[in-house]
Amino acid sequence: MSDVTLASRRDAVSVRAAILPALSVALVGGVVLALLIGPSLFGPLEVARALAAGLGLVDPAVVDTMTLRVVLDLRLPRAIMAAGVGAMLAAGGALMQGLFRNPLADPGLIGVSSGAALAAAAFIVFGGALVGHAGSLHYLAMPLVSFCGGLLAVTIVRRLSIRDGRTDVATMLLAGTAVNSVVFAGIGLLTVISDDAQLRSITFWSLGSLGGAGWGSVAIVVPVSLIAVAAGLLGARVLDGMMLGEVEAYCLGFRVETTKRALVLLVAAGVGAAVSFTGLIGFVGIIAPHIARVVLGPMHRQLLIGSSLTGALLLVLADTLCRVVIAPAELPIGVVTSLIGAPVFIALLLGRHRRAFRC
Repeated sequence: MSDVTLASRRDAVSVRAAILPALSVALVGGVVLALLIGPSLFGPLEVARALAAGLGLVDPAVVDTMTLRVVLDLRLPRAIMAAGVGAMLAAGGALMQGLFRNPLADPGLIGVSSGAALAAAAFIVFGGALVGHAGSLHYLAMPLVSFCGGLLAVTIVRRLSIRDGRTDVATMLLAGTAVNSVVFAGIGLLTVISDDAQLRSITFWSLGSLGGAGWGSVAIVVPVSLIAVAAGLLGARVLDGMMLGEVEAYCLGFRVETTKRALVLLVAAGVGAAVSFTGLIGFVGIIAPHIARVVLGPMHRQLLIGSSLTGALLLVLADTLCRVVIAPAELPIGVVTSLIGAPVFIALLLGRHRRAFRC
């Protein structure tokens, strides 16, 4: 091997080693940007003083009350929530793409998002009376119901995909498509029988929003996201082996079947927890892993971490854009991610078509 080739490979390794720290710095910068801009603009010193007051480093009395409330109670939890949800959606997409061995897969294929959407729509239409009996926990009623709906849909998909005690990935894809079709038919029926207020709520939830983010929801979603990403890393070596094929991975000594079941349940729990608070947010699970795969390569340990950081950054920036485009109103975040993600998805499809045609 020539010295030029060895040098180029060392350079490539050095560049990849710098990407994850660079993504981390970019994510911190995205969160800072989210704190600075919005319907009300704040200077860096104002935000720094508000954060210092929140940490108890300075007396809150020296900080403007409105600045303190907007930064600490509105923008900071919303930015952290966006980062946590984006990381979970992206990590879920990377895991599903590794499981299906298809770079166009995302968590919606196993029914978790659509199941959560149906449960949320049903709760909006029929669950109004239950909220009054929930007391101080009423804000958790919708997330809990939609989370259970997502897990139920995934359980049905998984049961339909079991053949001779093994989870057949191709059958899981078909079962997910069938369950998604039934679920969206149910959502359509609920929209027909809903009144105007309920219809607006269903529409708003199905388009996604981080407007309801608070420290209570952050305390649930962010730890779940971190735990899910860390647990996904445990299956990274198995996914690397499965790139050769399931039989080959089994022959290499990997517990393929156990890993498949664990990853499906892991993605269902993590993504279900994320979308239960924010509604449906599309394309993050496709875009972020694809970007990470291009710059970091296909090995799943680096890919999962890179996908999580990329997804977190994308959603923080997308949410910031939602708040400023038509301020003081805001766009649903699902609209922004779809406008960005759909062209990328089409480009991926066209690229796969061209490669297949050349072959």
